[in-house]
Amino acid sequence: MSKADIGLIGLAVMGQNLVLNMDDHGFTVAVFNRTVSKVDDFINGNAKGTKVIGTHSLEELVSVLKRPRRVMLMVKAGPAVDKFIDMLIPLLEEGDIIIDGGNSNYRDTMRRTEYVESKGLLYVGTGVSGGEEGARHGPSLMPGGSPEAWPHIKPIFQAIAAKVDDGVPCCDWVGENGAGHFVKMVHNGIEYGDMQLIAESYDLMKTALGMSHDEMHQVFAEWNRGKLDSYLIEITRDIMAFRDEDGEPLVEKILDAAGQKGTGKWTAASALEMGIPLSLITEAVLARFLSALKEERVAASKVLTGPTPKYEGDKAAFVDDLREALYAAKIVSYAQGYMLMQAAAQEYGWNLNYGGIALMWRGGCIIRSVFLGKIKEAFDRNPDLTNLLLDPYFKGEVEAAQPAWRRVVARAVEMGVPLPAMSSALTFFDGYRNERLPANLIQAQRDYFGAHTYERIDRPRGEFFHTNWTGRGGDVTASTYQA
Repeated sequence: MSKADIGLIGLAVMGQNLVLNMDDHGFTVAVFNRTVSKVDDFINGNAKGTKVIGTHSLEELVSVLKRPRRVMLMVKAGPAVDKFIDMLIPLLEEGDIIIDGGNSNYRDTMRRTEYVESKGLLYVGTGVSGGEEGARHGPSLMPGGSPEAWPHIKPIFQAIAAKVDDGVPCCDWVGENGAGHFVKMVHNGIEYGDMQLIAESYDLMKTALGMSHDEMHQVFAEWNRGKLDSYLIEITRDIMAFRDEDGEPLVEKILDAAGQKGTGKWTAASALEMGIPLSLITEAVLARFLSALKEERVAASKVLTGPTPKYEGDKAAFVDDLREALYAAKIVSYAQGYMLMQAAAQEYGWNLNYGGIALMWRGGCIIRSVFLGKIKEAFDRNPDLTNLLLDPYFKGEVEAAQPAWRRVVARAVEMGVPLPAMSSALTFFDGYRNERLPANLIQAQRDYFGAHTYERIDRPRGEFFHTNWTGRGGDVTASTYQA
């Protein structure tokens, strides 16, 4: 039997599409699925007429692979991945490579990399973004794990990835152990933020401005021709134009309770653990939680009152303001996402290429947008950039958008239209640009009730002081300043 370049386990829609993509690019793929009938259905169906090799056991799959063997798992994140790793290890030899292409938690990938390497094998955890369409015609791929594995998977991954700027692949090595899945997690968190910002813009246009879906379709179409040009604006344009069988906008018949797979929650939890103020993405996650309380909200709407959302001013001017507010908030979302990646790189010793990550996200993935090219340019200008907001381009854009952004948030508050993501982005911006915040009072309170000590502005950092605020307290201080 002819030898396969790579094996793939898991023939759900993403797995099937990646296999067909690899086949399109001249690679021979061997496939296996736990429900073996799926293998035959695929070989006789979507894969008919291709070079794909169907196998009916893991032993058979491994036997048809070229050395070093490359086995990619496209199975549900969690215990299933560990189970397949344990079944594969005895069948593989030193230097063979196991690749997890699912939405695994980066901590699991760190653990698995160490475990698989201890058995003499190599391990890769790769983010795969772009959904079904991306998997079939060019996803964004974010591989990390055992660096020695990269030369062996690079030709396949870069061939099947989306391409931008005359053929540059949206795939490059991210870093050691869990770096690939961490970057994919942050990508998904930013995706949550982008989607929430767009939803808030739609809510303002529909609820406060009373715009029709045709009008909103036109607005999103226009935005997609400018600096907001992106996949999510593009699909929102299409959704606004889509009509149900009765001719009514289908979007209004969809229940307003958002689902989630958990990656946004992981992003927010990681930020809390690392002490990074990821406020916009966290608010986007919390907005989905709030949306899920549908029955409670219906009951509360009959009891709690607020202003009637109706905008009386110049609607066209407000829509222009909204475009600027959306763009400024989007900049903050990415700035926060990059802050989290920089913190993780420091914590785990990863050498992340921040400009390269922006390039990986330029095509094939859900957050792809022209905006990402500007992020790459920012890190090309200054690889040690501490925050995107400090880059000359983004600083200029946010400053230009600031008056419009403030008008939108202020009017939304007055009209009672919730803008959790857009307003939290503005609050973060105002906090970040302030030399002095009221945390001095918080430190005084902590020292008052818990003797947690404080630092003084007239003394060097690292010197800690305690005050007996009442005259009744003692001189003994708490041992944890950070509590």
